[in-house]
Amino acid sequence: MGLFSRTKKEAGEVDFSNLPRHIAIIMDGNGRWAKKRALPRNAGHAQGAETFRTIATYCKDIGIDYLTVYAFSTENWKRPNDEVSAIMGLLEKYLYEAIDRMERDKVKMKFFGDPAPLPPKLKALIERTSDISTHYDGCQVNVCLNYGGRDEILRAAKSCAEKLAKGDETAFSEEAFSKNLWSAGIPDPDLLIRPGGEKRMSNFLLWQAAYTELYYTDTLWPDFSKNDMNKAIAWYQQRDRRFGGV
Repeated sequence: MGLFSRTKKEAGEVDFSNLPRHIAIIMDGNGRWAKKRALPRNAGHAQGAETFRTIATYCKDIGIDYLTVYAFSTENWKRPNDEVSAIMGLLEKYLYEAIDRMERDKVKMKFFGDPAPLPPKLKALIERTSDISTHYDGCQVNVCLNYGGRDEILRAAKSCAEKLAKGDETAFSEEAFSKNLWSAGIPDPDLLIRPGGEKRMSNFLLWQAAYTELYYTDTLWPDFSKNDMNKAIAWYQQRDRRFGGV
């Protein structure tokens, strides 16, 4: 028997033969997790990074094709400098570790967002992991870094407008527009999970999530477990996805 050939009851009602192909996560609640424990916010981000490792590995193990996570938004630059520096340091640490594991696990990694404002060392690591990813066809983890949904749509619209000005009459179809997004070539998310109790999109995958199932939980991201992921997937599997039809 395979690792995930358990009965539905044992697996928390998850049907592992009918999983969403693409899961997106807004990793929210790190700061509140730390505050509840009288710890600095950076401690919450560190624990959140550990949770990301656990959940990314779990998604790969159960057969999720794509996992997209919101790591740092275009608005997060407004946070205190020490917090921003700590987040960048954690991202560097994670990418160093990811490079060591990518060949073993055959995991691909892609980045959504504008890398220009990022620290040089982090940009170099992003390029390195992206290059390594071209050799693999396994689970793909998309990290949204200096990413904003509105910014992504504006960039795509400008690109389409430039093509239209050059005589491309097909530049503004939905299919053509999607090819100018950071997520070009990747299926839209089936399930978007937001831990932390908030119920909003926060400028995340605004185009791609048009028909995504939205799952909210009060569990703070650093406390989010494999069991929480199973609950979200089981909830998704009960949804009737009609995509505007009957």
